[in-house]
Amino acid sequence: MKTLMIYGATGYTGRMAAEHAKAQGLDVVIAGRNADRLASLATQLDVPYRVFNADASADLTGIGVLLNFAGPFAQTAGPLINACIKAGVDYLDITAEINVYRLAERLGGQAAEAGVMLLPGVGWDVVPTDCLAMHVARRVQNPQSLKVALQVPGSMSRGSAMSVGEIIGAGLLARVDGQLVATPGAQPHDFDFGDGPVVCAPLSFGDLVTGWHSTGIPDIAMFVHISGDAFPEGDLSQLPDGPNAEQRDAHRARAVAEVTGADGRVARSVIETVNGYSYTPLAAVEAARRVLTGERRAGFETPGRVFGMGFAETIAGTTVTDF
Repeated sequence: MKTLMIYGATGYTGRMAAEHAKAQGLDVVIAGRNADRLASLATQLDVPYRVFNADASADLTGIGVLLNFAGPFAQTAGPLINACIKAGVDYLDITAEINVYRLAERLGGQAAEAGVMLLPGVGWDVVPTDCLAMHVARRVQNPQSLKVALQVPGSMSRGSAMSVGEIIGAGLLARVDGQLVATPGAQPHDFDFGDGPVVCAPLSFGDLVTGWHSTGIPDIAMFVHISGDAFPEGDLSQLPDGPNAEQRDAHRARAVAEVTGADGRVARSVIETVNGYSYTPLAAVEAARRVLTGERRAGFETPGRVFGMGFAETIAGTTVTDF
């Protein structure tokens, strides 16, 4: 097994992932841009660290997998993906930003030639939704359309709020006849996460890319219902790092997927997990561990295709309910 590099390890979720990876006995190097914070965390965890910006200066010597936690990912994913392709290192991240998936998809051929896997979205989103989409697609004959809705409970971390800004900036998109198209007139839609219908707003998450690759369903739309604290406004850089353990434990996360078959039959399933901020470091480190042990395919990939549609449920506290 080669070494795992966690980039952005001193951030809110990156720190939890670094602690978990160390506890799992993985060979870990932490990395990022702030030397002082990295040195402190490296001492705490007794691991080596490297300091570099997300650019061509990336030092990936001896690394098997780079797991990127540094957002907004629109700023870090591109340079780190290119560095990974050049160095022959598999790239993973936890983003939901659709433009990162589109970039990874475009660079998939180049990555395949270099024997490198590009696997964005190994957190919450898109692990639960990707696996759920594959699960529901098998419940109908000749699936034609997929609708996925996320329920985001509680307060957002600073990093998530900034990433959502990138998602909103990408505009409203949907997949129609296999192609991503702008849908500026997309309307809200009601979804039932298990407690009755709630209104969900259209938003362009990475599942518009992963769902297509994982299921082959030609028509895909994404929605979100934000419960609890409203989406923060103002200077996002002044937000707290993220919810504490007690706040995370108070809010579980759910997503629903609806698939319509060619005969008009609709199947719906709900996945429920621990809080997304608790789920993400667990799923991301487990994904990295599996890649390091050989569960990988060169080129652009999705969690469900690489690890199977049951991967989401390997994280404790995860349930899938069919309706």
